[in-house]
Amino acid sequence: MNVAVVIPSFNEEAYIEACVMSVVNNSYVDGNVDIYVVDGHSDDKTRSIVVGIASKHDNVHLVDNPKKVTPVALNLGIMASDADVKIILGAHSVVANDFISANIQILKDYPEVGCAGGVIQNVYETKSAETIGLAMSSSFGVGNASFRTGAKNGFVETVAFGAYRQSVFDKIGYFDEQLVRNQDDEFNFRLISNGFKIYLSNTIGVDYFVRSSFSKLRKQYYQYGYWKVYVNKKLRTITTLRQLFPAAFVAFLVFGILLSWINYVIPVLLLSTVGLYVLCALFFARKKARSFSQLLLICATFFILHFFYGAGYIVGIFNFIFLGKGPAKRQTEVTR
Repeated sequence: MNVAVVIPSFNEEAYIEACVMSVVNNSYVDGNVDIYVVDGHSDDKTRSIVVGIASKHDNVHLVDNPKKVTPVALNLGIMASDADVKIILGAHSVVANDFISANIQILKDYPEVGCAGGVIQNVYETKSAETIGLAMSSSFGVGNASFRTGAKNGFVETVAFGAYRQSVFDKIGYFDEQLVRNQDDEFNFRLISNGFKIYLSNTIGVDYFVRSSFSKLRKQYYQYGYWKVYVNKKLRTITTLRQLFPAAFVAFLVFGILLSWINYVIPVLLLSTVGLYVLCALFFARKKARSFSQLLLICATFFILHFFYGAGYIVGIFNFIFLGKGPAKRQTEVTR
Protein backbone atom coordinates (compact mmCIF):
# COMPACT_ATOMS: atom_id res chain seq x y z
CA MET A 1 0.00 0.00 0.00
CA ASN A 2 1.24 3.49 -0.85
CA VAL A 3 0.89 6.00 1.97
CA ALA A 4 0.51 9.79 2.18
CA VAL A 5 1.09 11.55 5.49
CA VAL A 6 -0.71 14.91 5.81
CA ILE A 7 0.62 17.43 8.35
CA PRO A 8 -1.28 20.72 8.78
CA SER A 9 0.99 23.46 10.09
CA PHE A 10 1.13 27.09 11.08
CA ASN A 11 4.13 28.65 12.83
CA GLU A 12 5.58 25.33 13.95
CA GLU A 13 9.29 26.10 13.56
CA ALA A 14 10.12 24.51 16.92
CA TYR A 15 8.54 21.15 16.05
CA ILE A 16 8.13 20.66 12.31
CA GLU A 17 11.59 19.27 11.56
CA ALA A 18 11.40 16.55 14.21
CA CYS A 19 7.88 15.68 13.09
CA VAL A 20 8.69 15.38 9.39
CA MET A 21 11.98 13.55 9.92
CA SER A 22 10.31 10.99 12.18
CA VAL A 23 8.11 10.10 9.20
CA VAL A 24 11.00 10.23 6.71
CA ASN A 25 12.92 7.76 8.87
CA ASN A 26 10.04 5.30 9.24
CA SER A 27 10.79 1.66 8.46
CA TYR A 28 7.83 1.08 6.13
CA VAL A 29 8.96 -0.72 2.96
CA ASP A 30 5.75 -2.16 1.48
CA GLY A 31 4.97 0.93 -0.59
CA ASN A 32 5.86 4.55 -1.22
CA VAL A 33 5.49 7.17 1.53
CA ASP A 34 4.89 10.81 0.61
CA ILE A 35 4.69 13.60 3.17
CA TYR A 36 2.56 16.70 2.61
CA VAL A 37 3.10 19.62 4.98
CA VAL A 38 0.08 21.83 4.37
CA ASP A 39 1.02 25.24 5.71
CA GLY A 40 -1.24 28.20 6.45
CA HIS A 41 1.32 30.83 5.34
CA SER A 42 3.50 30.63 8.46
CA ASP A 43 5.42 33.81 9.24
CA ASP A 44 8.20 32.08 11.17
CA LYS A 45 10.81 29.61 9.84
CA THR A 46 8.39 26.70 9.33
CA ARG A 47 8.26 26.97 5.55
CA SER A 48 12.01 27.36 5.08
CA ILE A 49 12.62 24.33 7.31
CA VAL A 50 10.23 22.22 5.22
CA VAL A 51 11.79 23.47 1.96
CA GLY A 52 15.20 22.53 3.33
CA ILE A 53 14.04 19.00 4.14
CA ALA A 54 12.32 18.69 0.76
CA SER A 55 15.57 19.59 -1.01
CA LYS A 56 17.12 16.44 0.47
CA HIS A 57 14.06 14.17 0.41
CA ASP A 58 11.95 14.21 -2.75
CA ASN A 59 8.98 12.60 -0.98
CA VAL A 60 8.47 15.71 1.19
CA HIS A 61 6.14 18.35 -0.26
CA LEU A 62 5.06 21.82 0.91
CA VAL A 63 1.43 22.69 0.10
CA ASP A 64 -0.14 26.13 0.65
CA ASN A 65 -3.27 26.50 2.75
CA PRO A 66 -4.44 30.09 2.07
CA LYS A 67 -7.59 29.70 4.18
CA LYS A 68 -5.51 28.79 7.26
CA VAL A 69 -8.05 26.39 8.77
CA THR A 70 -7.47 22.74 9.61
CA PRO A 71 -10.16 20.95 7.54
CA VAL A 72 -9.03 22.78 4.40
CA ALA A 73 -5.44 21.74 5.14
CA LEU A 74 -6.51 18.13 5.59
CA ASN A 75 -8.44 18.05 2.32
CA LEU A 76 -5.64 19.73 0.36
CA GLY A 77 -3.16 17.15 1.58
CA ILE A 78 -5.48 14.20 1.03
CA MET A 79 -6.38 15.28 -2.50
CA ALA A 80 -2.75 15.97 -3.41
CA SER A 81 -2.02 12.24 -3.45
CA ASP A 82 -3.54 9.11 -4.95
CA ALA A 83 -2.05 6.90 -2.21
CA ASP A 84 -4.04 3.96 -0.85
CA VAL A 85 -3.85 5.22 2.75
CA LYS A 86 -3.86 8.78 4.10
CA ILE A 87 -2.46 9.39 7.59
CA ILE A 88 -3.29 12.60 9.46
CA LEU A 89 -0.51 13.84 11.74
CA GLY A 90 -0.10 16.87 13.99
CA ALA A 91 2.97 19.07 13.66
CA HIS A 92 3.60 18.76 17.41
CA SER A 93 4.06 15.00 17.01
CA VAL A 94 6.94 12.58 16.63
CA VAL A 95 6.15 9.03 15.54
CA ALA A 96 7.93 5.76 16.26
CA ASN A 97 10.00 4.02 13.59
CA ASP A 98 7.28 1.41 12.98
CA PHE A 99 4.35 3.84 13.12
CA ILE A 100 3.31 3.49 9.48
CA SER A 101 3.86 -0.28 9.37
CA ALA A 102 1.78 -0.82 12.51
CA ASN A 103 -1.15 1.17 11.13
CA ILE A 104 -1.01 -0.57 7.76
CA GLN A 105 -0.93 -3.98 9.46
CA ILE A 106 -4.22 -3.20 11.23
CA LEU A 107 -5.83 -2.20 7.94
CA LYS A 108 -4.61 -5.47 6.41
CA ASP A 109 -5.81 -7.56 9.36
CA TYR A 110 -9.27 -5.95 9.56
CA PRO A 111 -10.86 -5.37 6.13
CA GLU A 112 -13.87 -3.70 7.77
CA VAL A 113 -11.68 -1.03 9.39
CA GLY A 114 -11.66 2.28 7.55
CA CYS A 115 -9.38 4.04 10.02
CA ALA A 116 -6.64 2.80 12.35
CA GLY A 117 -4.77 4.70 15.02
CA GLY A 118 -3.02 4.65 18.35
CA VAL A 119 -2.65 6.57 21.59
CA ILE A 120 -1.06 9.88 22.45
CA GLN A 121 2.04 9.76 24.64
CA ASN A 122 2.36 13.23 26.11
CA VAL A 123 5.72 15.01 26.20
CA TYR A 124 5.96 17.92 28.64
CA GLU A 125 8.30 20.87 28.18
CA THR A 126 6.90 22.99 31.03
CA LYS A 127 5.05 22.39 34.30
CA SER A 128 1.86 23.91 32.92
CA ALA A 129 2.08 21.59 29.90
CA GLU A 130 2.44 18.65 32.26
CA THR A 131 -0.62 19.71 34.24
CA ILE A 132 -2.70 20.11 31.07
CA GLY A 133 -1.47 16.79 29.68
CA LEU A 134 -2.20 14.87 32.87
CA ALA A 135 -5.73 16.30 33.07
CA MET A 136 -6.37 15.45 29.43
CA SER A 137 -5.12 11.89 29.89
CA SER A 138 -7.75 11.28 32.58
CA SER A 139 -11.15 9.79 31.79
CA PHE A 140 -12.66 12.38 34.13
CA GLY A 141 -11.11 15.17 32.07
CA VAL A 142 -11.96 13.98 28.56
CA GLY A 143 -14.52 11.19 28.88
CA ASN A 144 -13.84 8.04 26.90
CA ALA A 145 -11.29 9.51 24.48
CA SER A 146 -9.36 6.25 24.35
CA PHE A 147 -6.52 7.72 22.30
CA ARG A 148 -5.76 10.03 25.25
CA THR A 149 -6.43 7.68 28.15
CA GLY A 150 -4.62 4.65 26.71
CA ALA A 151 -7.51 2.20 26.79
CA LYS A 152 -7.28 -1.37 25.54
CA ASN A 153 -7.24 -2.35 21.88
CA GLY A 154 -10.54 -2.41 20.05
CA PHE A 155 -13.15 -0.54 18.06
CA VAL A 156 -13.68 3.09 19.09
CA GLU A 157 -15.48 6.25 17.99
CA THR A 158 -12.35 8.22 17.12
CA VAL A 159 -8.57 8.11 17.22
CA ALA A 160 -5.77 10.65 17.10
CA PHE A 161 -3.71 10.81 13.91
CA GLY A 162 -5.73 8.21 12.05
CA ALA A 163 -4.66 6.17 9.04
CA TYR A 164 -7.62 6.26 6.61
CA ARG A 165 -8.20 4.09 3.58
CA GLN A 166 -8.69 6.13 0.42
CA SER A 167 -11.88 4.14 -0.13
CA VAL A 168 -13.37 5.94 2.89
CA PHE A 169 -12.98 9.33 1.18
CA ASP A 170 -14.22 7.89 -2.09
CA LYS A 171 -17.44 6.78 -0.38
CA ILE A 172 -18.25 9.51 2.16
CA GLY A 173 -16.36 12.55 0.90
CA TYR A 174 -13.84 14.71 2.71
CA PHE A 175 -13.60 16.77 5.89
CA ASP A 176 -16.27 19.43 6.28
CA GLU A 177 -14.45 22.71 5.64
CA GLN A 178 -17.04 24.73 7.56
CA LEU A 179 -15.95 23.07 10.80
CA VAL A 180 -13.06 25.00 12.27
CA ARG A 181 -13.24 22.62 15.24
CA ASN A 182 -14.58 19.07 15.61
CA GLN A 183 -14.07 18.24 11.94
CA ASP A 184 -12.59 14.87 12.90
CA ASP A 185 -15.56 14.02 15.13
CA GLU A 186 -18.00 14.79 12.34
CA PHE A 187 -15.98 12.89 9.76
CA ASN A 188 -15.57 9.82 11.96
CA PHE A 189 -19.29 9.83 12.73
CA ARG A 190 -20.00 9.72 8.99
CA LEU A 191 -17.39 7.01 8.57
CA ILE A 192 -19.03 4.74 11.14
CA SER A 193 -22.52 5.57 9.87
CA ASN A 194 -21.46 4.33 6.44
CA GLY A 195 -20.43 0.90 7.66
CA PHE A 196 -16.72 1.39 8.34
CA LYS A 197 -15.05 0.82 11.71
CA ILE A 198 -12.29 2.61 13.61
CA TYR A 199 -9.68 0.51 15.40
CA LEU A 200 -7.41 1.73 18.20
CA SER A 201 -4.20 -0.09 19.06
CA ASN A 202 -2.47 0.90 22.28
CA THR A 203 0.78 -0.46 20.87
CA ILE A 204 0.85 2.42 18.38
CA GLY A 205 2.12 5.47 20.21
CA VAL A 206 2.72 9.02 19.07
CA ASP A 207 4.83 11.40 21.14
CA TYR A 208 2.92 14.65 21.38
CA PHE A 209 4.41 17.89 22.69
CA VAL A 210 1.63 19.33 24.83
CA ARG A 211 0.86 23.02 24.55
CA SER A 212 1.27 24.91 27.79
CA SER A 213 -1.11 27.89 27.66
CA PHE A 214 -4.16 27.82 29.94
CA SER A 215 -5.67 30.79 28.10
CA LYS A 216 -5.46 28.88 24.80
CA LEU A 217 -6.88 25.80 26.51
CA ARG A 218 -9.91 27.80 27.65
CA LYS A 219 -10.53 29.12 24.14
CA GLN A 220 -9.91 25.70 22.60
CA TYR A 221 -12.47 23.93 24.76
CA TYR A 222 -14.99 26.74 24.47
CA GLN A 223 -14.74 26.30 20.70
CA TYR A 224 -15.00 22.52 21.01
CA GLY A 225 -18.32 22.91 22.83
CA TYR A 226 -19.56 25.65 20.52
CA TRP A 227 -18.75 23.77 17.31
CA LYS A 228 -20.06 20.48 18.68
CA VAL A 229 -23.58 21.92 18.57
CA TYR A 230 -23.03 22.99 14.97
CA VAL A 231 -21.90 19.45 14.12
CA ASN A 232 -25.01 18.03 15.79
CA LYS A 233 -27.21 20.41 13.82
CA LYS A 234 -25.59 19.40 10.53
CA LEU A 235 -25.86 15.71 11.35
CA ARG A 236 -29.36 16.15 12.81
CA THR A 237 -28.46 14.05 15.83
CA ILE A 238 -26.60 14.23 19.13
CA THR A 239 -23.60 12.02 18.47
CA THR A 240 -23.01 11.12 22.16
CA LEU A 241 -24.98 11.73 25.34
CA ARG A 242 -21.86 12.47 27.42
CA GLN A 243 -21.30 15.72 25.51
CA LEU A 244 -24.36 17.09 27.34
CA PHE A 245 -22.87 16.69 30.83
CA PRO A 246 -20.57 19.77 30.86
CA ALA A 247 -23.38 21.99 29.53
CA ALA A 248 -25.79 20.61 32.13
CA PHE A 249 -23.18 21.23 34.84
CA VAL A 250 -22.62 24.84 33.75
CA ALA A 251 -26.35 25.51 33.43
CA PHE A 252 -26.96 24.07 36.90
CA LEU A 253 -24.22 26.27 38.39
CA VAL A 254 -25.51 29.44 36.76
CA PHE A 255 -29.20 28.91 37.47
CA GLY A 256 -28.44 27.54 40.92
CA ILE A 257 -26.64 30.75 41.84
CA LEU A 258 -29.27 33.02 40.25
CA LEU A 259 -32.22 31.20 41.85
CA SER A 260 -30.67 30.33 45.20
CA TRP A 261 -32.76 32.98 46.98
CA ILE A 262 -36.08 31.38 45.98
CA ASN A 263 -35.89 28.30 48.19
CA TYR A 264 -33.28 27.00 50.63
CA VAL A 265 -33.30 23.64 48.83
CA ILE A 266 -31.65 25.17 45.75
CA PRO A 267 -28.41 26.27 47.47
CA VAL A 268 -28.26 22.92 49.26
CA LEU A 269 -28.48 21.10 45.91
CA LEU A 270 -25.96 23.50 44.41
CA LEU A 271 -23.42 22.99 47.18
CA SER A 272 -23.97 19.23 47.09
CA THR A 273 -23.34 19.14 43.34
CA VAL A 274 -20.22 21.27 43.63
CA GLY A 275 -19.00 19.13 46.52
CA LEU A 276 -19.53 15.93 44.53
CA TYR A 277 -17.69 17.45 41.56
CA VAL A 278 -14.74 18.44 43.76
CA LEU A 279 -14.56 14.96 45.29
CA CYS A 280 -14.58 13.33 41.85
CA ALA A 281 -11.93 15.75 40.61
CA LEU A 282 -9.72 15.03 43.62
CA PHE A 283 -10.18 11.27 43.20
CA PHE A 284 -9.12 11.26 39.55
CA ALA A 285 -6.41 13.92 39.98
CA ARG A 286 -4.85 11.83 42.76
CA LYS A 287 -4.21 9.07 40.22
CA LYS A 288 -2.11 11.45 38.12
CA ALA A 289 -0.52 13.93 40.52
CA ARG A 290 2.94 13.60 42.04
CA SER A 291 2.51 16.41 44.56
CA PHE A 292 -0.26 18.20 46.42
CA SER A 293 0.20 21.39 44.40
CA GLN A 294 0.01 19.42 41.16
CA LEU A 295 -3.14 17.69 42.39
CA LEU A 296 -4.82 21.07 42.90
CA LEU A 297 -3.67 22.31 39.49
CA ILE A 298 -5.03 19.20 37.77
CA CYS A 299 -8.37 19.74 39.51
CA ALA A 300 -8.39 23.34 38.27
CA THR A 301 -7.62 22.11 34.75
CA PHE A 302 -10.52 19.66 34.95
CA PHE A 303 -12.77 22.61 35.75
CA ILE A 304 -11.40 24.63 32.81
CA LEU A 305 -12.04 21.74 30.42
CA HIS A 306 -15.59 21.15 31.66
CA PHE A 307 -16.74 24.71 32.31
CA PHE A 308 -15.56 26.24 29.05
CA TYR A 309 -16.70 23.28 26.94
CA GLY A 310 -20.10 23.54 28.63
CA ALA A 311 -20.27 27.31 28.22
CA GLY A 312 -19.41 27.04 24.53
CA TYR A 313 -22.02 24.33 24.10
CA ILE A 314 -24.74 26.48 25.70
CA VAL A 315 -23.85 29.48 23.52
CA GLY A 316 -23.88 27.16 20.50
CA ILE A 317 -27.38 25.93 21.38
CA PHE A 318 -28.59 29.51 21.72
CA ASN A 319 -26.98 30.68 18.45
CA PHE A 320 -27.49 27.68 16.19
CA ILE A 321 -30.74 26.19 17.50
CA PHE A 322 -32.81 29.03 18.97
CA LEU A 323 -31.60 31.94 16.82
CA GLY A 324 -30.80 29.91 13.70
CA LYS A 325 -27.54 31.77 13.16
CA GLY A 326 -24.34 30.56 11.53
CA PRO A 327 -20.96 30.41 13.30
CA ALA A 328 -19.75 33.69 14.78
CA LYS A 329 -16.70 35.08 12.98
CA ARG A 330 -14.62 35.27 16.16
CA GLN A 331 -15.15 31.53 16.70
CA THR A 332 -13.55 30.74 13.35
CA GLU A 333 -10.16 31.82 14.69
CA VAL A 334 -8.37 28.68 15.84
CA THR A 335 -5.89 28.68 18.70
CA ARG A 336 -3.20 26.08 18.02
